[in-house]
Amino acid sequence: MLGGLCIAHDHGVIAHSDGDVLLHALTDALLGAAGLGDIGGLFPDTDARWENAAGLDLLGGAMKRVRDAGWRVLNVDCTVLAERPKIAPHVDAMRANLAKALGVEETCVNIKATTLEKMGFIGRGEGIAALAVALLRKEGGDV
Repeated sequence: MLGGLCIAHDHGVIAHSDGDVLLHALTDALLGAAGLGDIGGLFPDTDARWENAAGLDLLGGAMKRVRDAGWRVLNVDCTVLAERPKIAPHVDAMRANLAKALGVEETCVNIKATTLEKMGFIGRGEGIAALAVALLRKEGGDV
């Protein structure tokens, strides 16, 4: 799973939930921007309720907390770090998934990918990672 999509590939991710590193990074970015902790505190891997949980469900739970705290998403920017699979063919579908989950236009969601040029565990194809930043606005705020 990546960006809420099941992408066929000969390698998978070992994780407590569905292992969607993109959605997990975005969930952390949103919670952090709102000052609401992190994904591990909200959905601990020691809690059986979250075993095999879909990243879109975790994102939805985090978004509820973000909205309940009076924040709304202005935009997000995500980067996937992976040698493979190739991300570009899936970016539009991922953007649509994220925009729907966040309640924003697709133009407010950016997803890009980069390789690590064969360096480190990601470069050797042994793993995948994602980074995300989120810009929020407090309802009724000036910016």
